[in-house]
Amino acid sequence: MDSMYLSLCPPLQNDIFEWARDHRVHHKFSETDADPHNAVRGFFFAHIGWLLVRKHPDVIEKGKKLELSDLKADKVVMFQRKYYKMSVVLMCFSIPMLVPWCLWGESLWLGYFVPGLLRYTLVLNATWLVNSAAHMWGNRPYDTNINPRENKFVTLSAIGEGFHNYHHTFPYDYASSEFGCKLNLTTCFIDLMCFLGLAKDRKRVSPEIVLARAQRTGDGSTRNRSG
Repeated sequence: MDSMYLSLCPPLQNDIFEWARDHRVHHKFSETDADPHNAVRGFFFAHIGWLLVRKHPDVIEKGKKLELSDLKADKVVMFQRKYYKMSVVLMCFSIPMLVPWCLWGESLWLGYFVPGLLRYTLVLNATWLVNSAAHMWGNRPYDTNINPRENKFVTLSAIGEGFHNYHHTFPYDYASSEFGCKLNLTTCFIDLMCFLGLAKDRKRVSPEIVLARAQRTGDGSTRNRSG
């Protein structure tokens, strides 16, 4: 269930190992004190407040009990964890700053503040909307018993992550949506990586299971709309 995010997870959002661990805790204990960005505590906490305070003890306790052997066995994950700080300096700030300076003569200051800091700020907030807005506003065509929603705005801003009721109902579906690449560039990216032989073992939910679940626990809203 982590592949959707990890495929386009930009630098300086914690290393892959920590990010995946927190994401798994979020799914397993969603909207409880063990959820790192528990949306029940309000929009601000789910959006950014959880990063400004110490983790709730339940987050740490439950996180230690998760099965993470697959992450520890992944050489890419552990390599990125080992060199995470160096990758942040290089990929998140240095390259975005140097490319416009080298290729079309922009000043280093502009390169640092616009494609560097401004881009980073926008990407962070688009990502945080998945934790906040997509857990509060929108329809729930697959499961009304959980908070996550289908939110069209978040789908656009987070390149596909707004199909959040589906993602929490079927967390093992790599596409995070029943509609494939529709409004979902992240799914397209994963498909491209599989085509190139750089990814494999994509898991999907059959249309029959999706329909049956929507009829049983959904809110009856139109399923081909994201919010």
